[in-house]
Amino acid sequence: MKYLSIIFSLFVSVSVFASEQIVSRFSLFTDSVADIEKQKEDTFIFTIDKQLPITSIKDQHRSGTCWSFSTLGMVEAELLRMGKGEYELSPMFVVSHTMVDRAQNYVRLHGSSSFAPGGSFADVMFCIKNYGIVPKSAMPGYTYGDSLPNHNELSAVTKGYVDAIAKGKLTSLSPVWANTLQSIYDSYLGLCPEKFTYQGVEYTPESFARHIGFNPDDYVSLTSYTHHPFYKQFSIEVEDNWRNALSYNLPLEDLMAVIDNAVDLGYTVAWGGDVSEDGFTRKGIAVLPDADKGAELTGSDMARWTGLSKAEKKAELIKKPLPDKEVTQQMRQEAYDNWETTDDHGMLIYGTAHDQIGKAYYLVKNSWGEYGDYKGTWYMSRNFIAYKTMNILVHKDAIPKVIRKKLGL
Repeated sequence: MKYLSIIFSLFVSVSVFASEQIVSRFSLFTDSVADIEKQKEDTFIFTIDKQLPITSIKDQHRSGTCWSFSTLGMVEAELLRMGKGEYELSPMFVVSHTMVDRAQNYVRLHGSSSFAPGGSFADVMFCIKNYGIVPKSAMPGYTYGDSLPNHNELSAVTKGYVDAIAKGKLTSLSPVWANTLQSIYDSYLGLCPEKFTYQGVEYTPESFARHIGFNPDDYVSLTSYTHHPFYKQFSIEVEDNWRNALSYNLPLEDLMAVIDNAVDLGYTVAWGGDVSEDGFTRKGIAVLPDADKGAELTGSDMARWTGLSKAEKKAELIKKPLPDKEVTQQMRQEAYDNWETTDDHGMLIYGTAHDQIGKAYYLVKNSWGEYGDYKGTWYMSRNFIAYKTMNILVHKDAIPKVIRKKLGL
């Protein structure tokens, strides 16, 4: 009997120990599940709804040439859409021609216009139409041992030279000043080829442009501001629009309808706008969180929220999905008029997505190499795009028919 009691006691002890271990392990499991769910809440989880074919991510590196990279990215994507094959075109061919043209305009106006590395979609369209285009293999754009664009010195040298001409105390100009400027660009970027061989065939830049079959006249620039009439064209008043290229002016809801319709039909959209907002992160996300409701949206008590610094509030508002501000036409106009919205950057819209709370985003190809959490792609919320778009470039056929009719296209 004594032995049976001892055996029973051992059995109970072992059973209790085993139960405690099971409970402990279950607790660890539930804790880990809770941790995982908490991590999901404190990050962005995206589901891609539509993704259009694009060419590889490029890197503009230390150059202010996003306008060339983004527009040529659209051209390359359009060639894929049209079934014409995959091309890698030369951004620096466009830069060389554009900057010499821009310098001549700057000199004619005695330095009262803008001469800077930035540009516009119109510069690329003008180049293809008037000078042609070449593949990157025919003009890589590097002559000094670097494998990526580095224009810090180039920009300083050319600006100094052009200012000496445009703003110098000269009574007349020699006919060769522009040749000297061209030689500077040739030294840094390489010569713009007059002839080259591509896949065994000899081309000129003009004949290559005809060969790829891209027609710049099929593409239009669209914007949305109230200081000009809707459904008419005007020249957006920013320094990099030095060609005074025209954009069709649409109400905001129509502009967004064009973007949505374009992606739905398989057209990519060149996007130009402002990336200086706090909601534009270097990780690859651009959102427009409502900072005025920050404490409520983040679940923080108001006392703690009030005590946070501006940087800490920004971190709270962009670490996980939150409702965006509602964007109005008036908001856009005020941001443009007070310089909060400027023509900072050019990228390429090529798809749509949503996050875990259902908020809508666009897939946007950047030109900073495989940078950020998404290797060169940015997830930009629909409201961010609505607020910060300066203008877009898109094929005329991507515009909904009812809007196209109002524009007379």
